[in-house]
Formats: sequence, C-alpha cells, structure tokens
Amino acid sequence: MADQGKDDQGSDKDKGAPGGPAELFERLLGANNPVLGQLDKNARALAQSALAKLDVVPRAEFDAQSAVLQRTRLRVETLEAELTKLTAQLDAIERHQGGD
Repeated sequence: MADQGKDDQGSDKDKGAPGGPAELFERLLGANNPVLGQLDKNARALAQSALAKLDVVPRAEFDAQSAVLQRTRLRVETLEAELTKLTAQLDAIERHQGGD
C-alpha cells in the first residue's frame, strides 16, 4: 500500500499547493500586504533605537566641528612657522652677541 501524501521521491505532494510555503511567501511579499509594512516599520524602529544608543552627532554639527578643526590646524601651522622664524632670529642675535 503506497503513502497517500507522498510522491515517488518521498516528498510531500502539496509543497506548492494552496496554503503551502510558496503561497505563504508569495502573500508575504505582495505589495498590498500589511505585514510587510509592519515589518518595515519595526525594522526602522529597531534601527533608530540602535542608532540612538551610539555616540553620533548630526551632520551639520560634524561639518561645523570639522571647519573649526581645519582653522585650528591652520593657526597651529602659522604659529609653528612664526616660532621657527623667531627662534632662528633669537639664535642669530645670541651668536652675534656672543661673538663680541
């Protein structure tokens, strides 16, 4: 006596039948499915929650701080150059006075 729910390979005959996994996935992926919208909403809420726990700043604040840093670096480079120049002048004066 043959199994009624099995085909020749021993797998279930109704895999693609109505109510099977294929139909379930087709319904889940359908454009008018409210479950898909809810999944999207939940995924967004989860992502926002995860991002809220991170130490991040808005892009505008990041850009502002980057500009401040760039100006500060330029000022430090200017001061370093000025210090080098003044140090050279001081060394020249000390050499001149030491040679008297």
